[in-house]
Amino acid sequence: MPELPDITIYIEALEKRILGATLEQARVANPFLLRTALPPVQAVSGRKVRALRRLGKRIAFGLDEDYWLVLHLMIAGRLHWSKERAKLAGKQNLAAFDFSTGSLRLTEAGTRKRASLHVVHGEESLREHDPGGLEPLGATLEDFSRALTAENHTLKRALASPQIFSGIGNAYSDEILHRAQLSPVALTQKLSREEIKRLWKATQETLTHWIETLRAEIGDDFPEHDTAFREGMAVHGRFGKPCPTCGTSLQRIRYAANETNYCPRCQTGGKLLADRSLSLLLKKDWPATVEELEDLRQARKINAIQSGRNTDK
Repeated sequence: MPELPDITIYIEALEKRILGATLEQARVANPFLLRTALPPVQAVSGRKVRALRRLGKRIAFGLDEDYWLVLHLMIAGRLHWSKERAKLAGKQNLAAFDFSTGSLRLTEAGTRKRASLHVVHGEESLREHDPGGLEPLGATLEDFSRALTAENHTLKRALASPQIFSGIGNAYSDEILHRAQLSPVALTQKLSREEIKRLWKATQETLTHWIETLRAEIGDDFPEHDTAFREGMAVHGRFGKPCPTCGTSLQRIRYAANETNYCPRCQTGGKLLADRSLSLLLKKDWPATVEELEDLRQARKINAIQSGRNTDK
């Protein structure tokens, strides 16, 4: 799912192309995309784009007379820009927004269509689509600490909650926690003042780093291939690969469709966190430390070699 750095780059690219342009028509190909009936989507036709905003992980298009299009890309939604009128053939094409300067096409991969589009009128209606989390970039240490510790959650859950912090999700929370050298399951109200400061600093540095990195990669192009798994990430999507800091094999916790990636050496003091599926399967055989995991792997290698020899006989 596109998060704060990705949405920031989307908005910067859109500002260059459509700010001040006229939205000639919004064409919705999939009826499940549009989640509002009033105002009708036809009401935005012929209006100029006056503003672009990020509301958490949503993109808000501000039009004449205080009309707004609020777009949530969810997990698999992506935007594509062309100077020609976009074609909407194919199941992945959900909508196209035809501007006087070009055409913005919305696609969503997979069979489960989760992306959403709302048409609203007025600032009050727009605020209803803001989850309300603290904007992490520019937040003071005091504001960050207050938001973080208001309730007692795991760090992973707190960072990725849109009601607590705006725009951070599964990918960048992994990166932030690795940079801060904190466990994803540490409880927010159990953190020391020094640990909170470390997390606050890591949040600022991680998000700023990725905004600058993506900005340099995209240049004047449009970000056509946004992805949650990026070359250069320290831990996210890198299960089993060596930690760039200490070289330890990176581990993960899987729950439903979500996955948390972490380094057991840098973040949990060598302790392996229980993965719901594997730890339930292995029970008492679940390795508790990095050393036990390595011993288990070595034992499996030896067993595999010996089994091969027996087969050869």
